[in-house]
This record gives sequence, C-alpha cells and structure tokens, in this order.
Amino acid sequence: MQVFAAMAPELPLAAVPAYTRRVERLGFDGVHIAETIHDSMAVALLAVEHSTRIVVRTAVTLAFVRSPTLVAYTAWDLAILSGGRFELGLGTQIRQNIADRFGMPWTEPRARMTEYIAVLKELFEAFRTGQGVRYEGDVYRVTRLQPYFNPGPKDIEPPRIWLGAVNAGMCELAARATRGVVTHSTNSDPAYLRDVVCPALRRGAQHSGRDDRPSVVVSTAIATGNSDADVARERERQRRMLAFLLSTPAYAPALKRRGWTEMVERLRALTKEQRWDELPTVLSDLVLDELLTCGRYDELPELLRAKFEGIADAVVLPPLADDDDDRMVGACVDGLRRGRS
Repeated sequence: MQVFAAMAPELPLAAVPAYTRRVERLGFDGVHIAETIHDSMAVALLAVEHSTRIVVRTAVTLAFVRSPTLVAYTAWDLAILSGGRFELGLGTQIRQNIADRFGMPWTEPRARMTEYIAVLKELFEAFRTGQGVRYEGDVYRVTRLQPYFNPGPKDIEPPRIWLGAVNAGMCELAARATRGVVTHSTNSDPAYLRDVVCPALRRGAQHSGRDDRPSVVVSTAIATGNSDADVARERERQRRMLAFLLSTPAYAPALKRRGWTEMVERLRALTKEQRWDELPTVLSDLVLDELLTCGRYDELPELLRAKFEGIADAVVLPPLADDDDDRMVGACVDGLRRGRS
C-alpha cells in the first residue's frame, strides 16, 4: 500500500519547501495538496521544486473555477519540471462554493467534468505533438491554439489525472477517463468503498474497455499522534472538521446510510443560521467511532490495513505535526508500505 502525506491547507507558502523535504525524508510515496485558502497549483510548484523523488498530487484542484486551457498549461509545466512526478487531481466542489464563493457559473457537474477532462487530454496531445486542438462540446469549446501559444512539440508523458469523487456517477467517470479516484474523508469507510465506489469503478472500466484497474486512493479521516493525549486532541479537531463537512448535502450520505438523518437536518439548520461553533455538538462519540480511525502512529498500520487492505491502493495520512513525531511517523509509513506493523 502506498502512503501519502496530506498538507495542512493553512500552511504558509514559505513553509511548503521544508514540509515537502520532510515528507520525502520520512519515506512517503507522495504529498497531497488540497485547495482551500491557497491556489493548489502554486503550492504544487513549490513542492515539485523542493523534492526529487515523491509524487506531488493536487487533491484536489477545483476544475470549474478555472479555464481548462490554463490548467493544461500549468499541469504540463509541472510535469516537465518534476520529471513526471506531478499528478493532477480534479474536483467539482459544490454549487454554492462555485457560484457564491468563486462567482463562476454552475452546470450539471458530471457532464461538465466529462468535457473538462476531455479538453485537457486534447490539449496535452496538442502540446506533445505541436499540433492544433479542436474540441467542441456543450460546455467547453477550445478550437484555437496557434503555434506561438503551443508549448510543444515535446514528447513527454502527460500528467496523470485523478478525480475526487463521492457518488457512484463520478466514480464511474473516474474509471472511464482518469487514473482513478481520490475518496473524500466523509465517505471513505470500507463498506461504502466496497458497496458503492468499487462497483462503480468496475462499471466505468468495463464501459471504457480499459485494461488496467482504476486505482483507489483513500483519504480517510484519521486522528493520530505519538501519544494517547495527542490522539484525543486530534479526535476533537476532527469532530469539528467532520461536522462542518457533513453539513454539506453532497457529503450527507455518510450519515443517512447509517440512519442518522436527524443529524443531517440539525447540521443543515445550524449552517443556515451560521451557528458554526455549535456544529461539533451534533456529532456524538458514537458517530466519531464510525467515521474516524483513531490510534497512535504505532497502531495505525494495523488499523488501516484491517480496514482498507484489498480495497485501497494508497492511503493518505493527516498533515504532519511537530517534527518530534518524525521517528514514529517514519516507522508508521514503513509499516504501511511493507505490510507489517
């Protein structure tokens, strides 16, 4: 099982180089870069520049707030600069964020993402060959790429594309058009992966006729640390984070399929009233036990393998805390990668 390190969304850009070098030193296969308060591509550039071995993957870059041509240019540059280590994870986000936070138009996400990925692939091929591009869809139309604006020809392997997905439809698309799926922390429990995600990936793979199996990268909710006290503190932080995430309708199935529909309504009511500080009170310890993997670094390999071995190809560990933890973190990574505690 491959092991990736998440990067704290609030990490200052000036701290990205040292963090990336630390991830590489501790034996991780790669780093995941989210997009919340920083531009994920800008952070990825810093991570690529200050690493030599690990995969640098955006998880995820918000597609619908950017021109696919602009994303193609940046991803192409990062692929060249990294020597093929950069991977582009894409996500849709929810309508309210696209329309009200970014001020961009919203259309049906699955069809739009299908076109978005197709445009990217057309552009990567144009960059590789130095030829023009012609894509005309219902949402995107890209038909102009004069030689002056084409960074090719350069015969390189285009960056791998991944899709952040929750529902079955997006998972099918991930299998049809990308390397695989990066799961969401609210919907990464083994039962959901077995019953929804993996069957959808199989359907998508069969539909596209692909030979290889789509990969599953599990970005699950984890509370960990060097000591039991560290785990307890992180558990409470995760309670706050999960309460916020689960108030979003797109992620609510994690509660509904367990019969906790009342919690969904309570969370939604609190967000409508902007009573953000009260959200964590809705998630009981019983709920956290269902949604979280809790354990010290020395316990994590066994806990995560018990949940995800045979389902996931890779798992994402939480952002690294104090470097005093590094010995334990390194042993945890080694245990997961080698298949032993």
